Amino acid sequence: MSTQTQILNDVTAFIWHESDLLDHKGYQDWLQLWNEDGLYIVPAEFNADGNYEDTLNLALDDADMRSMRVARLENGESVSANSTGNTIRMVSRVRVLEAGDDLVIARCAMTLNEMRHGKLVTYPADVEYRLQPTGDGYRLAGKVVRLMHADSFLRTVSFIF
Repeated sequence: MSTQTQILNDVTAFIWHESDLLDHKGYQDWLQLWNEDGLYIVPAEFNADGNYEDTLNLALDDADMRSMRVARLENGESVSANSTGNTIRMVSRVRVLEAGDDLVIARCAMTLNEMRHGKLVTYPADVEYRLQPTGDGYRLAGKVVRLMHADSFLRTVSFIF
């Protein structure tokens, strides 16, 4: 198997693992996937230019904010955590954009389906992963979730994209 194919397989397995953790509310394990300085970003516009610190975002979470977000979801401390629904993510079109010794950048399509209060809501997104290779896999150095309808009406979100 070529190195490129192996990298794609390893990246895909990592993304699937992360999706499975989030769908099954394995938030503490999800937190362990991250580098301390990694950023979880959900821009307020699908075509955001990448200057996230100077623009409006639905999420711009460093390690402390990720931990607080998880605590609210696990402890019901926020209104959005009440009646938390179930989610199923479908990931496709995984593509490695760059593969270096210190950083792998990949992009995929994701559809997050949420069932809450008997209603199904779908969130299509383009997701970019910045992954730091380690001896036994990858650590998240960054994740940007570009929601297709980020600039239109969004329900109260009670999950991590």
